[in-house]
Amino acid sequence: MSVLVGRNQAWAKRSRMGARRTSKFVIALSILAVAVRLFSINQPYIDRWSWRQSDVAAIARNFNENGFHFAYPQIDWAGGAPGYVGTEFPILPFLAAICYKIAGVHEWIGRSQALIFFTVSLPFFFLLVREIFGGTAAIWATFLYSFAPLNVFAGRSFMPDVPSLSLALIGLYFFVRWIDDETPMLFLGAVIAISLALLMKLPSAVVGAPLLFLAWQKWGRNFLRQQALWVFAVVTILPSVAWYWHATQIAERFYPHHFFGEGGIRIESFAWYWNIMGLTATSSLTPILSIMAIIGVILAPRGRYAGLFHWWLGAMILFIVVVGYGNRHPWYQLPLVPVAAAFAGAACAFIGSKISSSRVAMMTWSILLASSFAILAYFYVRPLYRSSAAQLRDAGLEFRKSTAPDSLIIAADNGDPTIFYYAERKGWHFLEQDAIYDGNPNDSREAIVDLERLRGRGATHVVFTASTFWWLEYYPEFAQRLAENATLMETTSEFRIYKLTAVTK
Repeated sequence: MSVLVGRNQAWAKRSRMGARRTSKFVIALSILAVAVRLFSINQPYIDRWSWRQSDVAAIARNFNENGFHFAYPQIDWAGGAPGYVGTEFPILPFLAAICYKIAGVHEWIGRSQALIFFTVSLPFFFLLVREIFGGTAAIWATFLYSFAPLNVFAGRSFMPDVPSLSLALIGLYFFVRWIDDETPMLFLGAVIAISLALLMKLPSAVVGAPLLFLAWQKWGRNFLRQQALWVFAVVTILPSVAWYWHATQIAERFYPHHFFGEGGIRIESFAWYWNIMGLTATSSLTPILSIMAIIGVILAPRGRYAGLFHWWLGAMILFIVVVGYGNRHPWYQLPLVPVAAAFAGAACAFIGSKISSSRVAMMTWSILLASSFAILAYFYVRPLYRSSAAQLRDAGLEFRKSTAPDSLIIAADNGDPTIFYYAERKGWHFLEQDAIYDGNPNDSREAIVDLERLRGRGATHVVFTASTFWWLEYYPEFAQRLAENATLMETTSEFRIYKLTAVTK
């Protein structure tokens, strides 16, 4: 009997030591993941996703300068109009505006919000994968999730995607735990997290698939009779219904009548989806993570809740197909990262179990896999940091320095609002259709018509950047009309700014 007790005590001691080692490793991994995202945390919004971040930053600045009217977010590219638009629940720019009052306007304030949400969600993701696939799979999954290129870059961008995904992961973990013991606090945590995830980014509704799977696993066909699930559905969905109804009303009532993300629901050609699949498998996830995820889909353990990630994957595939046009933006595929990481973690654990008899082989396999993934992740994420809108920022700073605050800019900016944000001026994209960027002119006549229409609406300046200098050569009649009605105010290798003559009435 004493021998048995001793063995049990030894086993318990080894288990505690193993748990402590795992905890320390996950903490160290989390610290490293945060450190990676702190790199260039104060970078201006001139990177690959500059246009999306500049819009969010403009909403934050307008909250700060025009009053904290939470329900009326404003952009800068609606000319002299207030620029109220329909958006996701604008909690991120609102919080940033509050921070501006304390610390001043800095890019790190906006960027750090995604980092904070990512950091908070990391232990929940680890615990979720451990609950389903085991501890070894959870360690690998956390590593792969933390350093996937798409997640690294999105995790320091002033956008709602990572915060929304992080809340979805937290809510999913709470729901899994609540399914097991039905503790009210776990139910409340799941409700709050999922509700906020939907408010911040409506496409996060794909998390409904794994939630539905869990309910089916727990109650089978009787899940529709569970009162708690109906309460959960109503409380999580109703705030989003109310907010997005309000946002559509804002878009209908106010110029430029724009709702963020509208038009994304459109099925595209096979070539379109093939391109998305290729970019996701390489630059977003890395080939190593993608291959291991495919292996994991096939070899993942078939436990009680193992189908959770299969259902999530199926919902994401359906989402990409139905919202085909919207998925031209890589951040729409962000929920694939935790799904792929979980499956890849399961594959790593399975392969590791087959070679665990040799410690040297196990260490060699682990080092080769981790280092290869890290190198590829760095290779794919590095280009995203490079400047794609520095010329727009520089032109904007010149406008801020040399023009009056009520100036209205016509910007040949390829639809990127970065110039307006850094100029702290209002204006229009050029060309525009109801203030929405409408591409390049078909000919000089189209450019002249748009220029004169905007001059008539009070435009005071027009700017071209290096990427649109070619307009002045390709459209000679337009260039002549511009010379007759504008004075070249500033020219550099990056931009040319013209002051327009006032329209005589």
